[in-house]
Amino acid sequence: MFKISITPEEIEKMEMRSFPGEIIVIDHPGLGFFRALEYLKKQKVLGFDTESRPNFSPQHHHYGVALLQLSGPDRAYLFRIKQLTQYKRLFKILAAEHIIKVGAAVNDDIHGLQRYCDFKPASFVDLQKVVWEYGIKDKSVKKMAAIILGIRISKTQQLSNWEAEQLSEAQKKYAATDAWVCREMYQRLIVSEKHPLTPEQLAPNPSHAEDKSDKK
Repeated sequence: MFKISITPEEIEKMEMRSFPGEIIVIDHPGLGFFRALEYLKKQKVLGFDTESRPNFSPQHHHYGVALLQLSGPDRAYLFRIKQLTQYKRLFKILAAEHIIKVGAAVNDDIHGLQRYCDFKPASFVDLQKVVWEYGIKDKSVKKMAAIILGIRISKTQQLSNWEAEQLSEAQKKYAATDAWVCREMYQRLIVSEKHPLTPEQLAPNPSHAEDKSDKK
């Protein structure tokens, strides 16, 4: 059985982990783009996430999705959406019923991507909507990763500039890890026994409120 909830102090004692495979940034159409599609189309399960440039002023409009991350077990692709034009080929993967895409709070990510190209999403798994079946109440990616995988992941790059001319190595590692870890959590859950939370356990508990700054 998994823990229902976990504290920041408990997470700090865990081993820091990040995506161990190859990270490839795709920022223009070309051979690399098509190789990425070929790899992704062969996967049965992909980790999924997006990143947007943070908006620190209420007067500024939302910047929109800047990065789409799709991860297999050994390779993570980071697509710089605003620099690409061939959305239809890429988004066919998001509409493919035979490929499971796993993320957290996926509806917001999907809506952000649909502003670039309309597509019908298929076979998405939102971890925040299923972990309760395994007795887990915490829903941030950091806390779920700690509970399900027993690891600590860094969120320090979450509010960095995802529209920067060049992504830093730290940004690349963060973006790849966020997608990859969702895939890893799903793989662990599907071989685990379910112990659904009771209605009493599901009820909000003010003393264990989720950190709103770490929704994902």
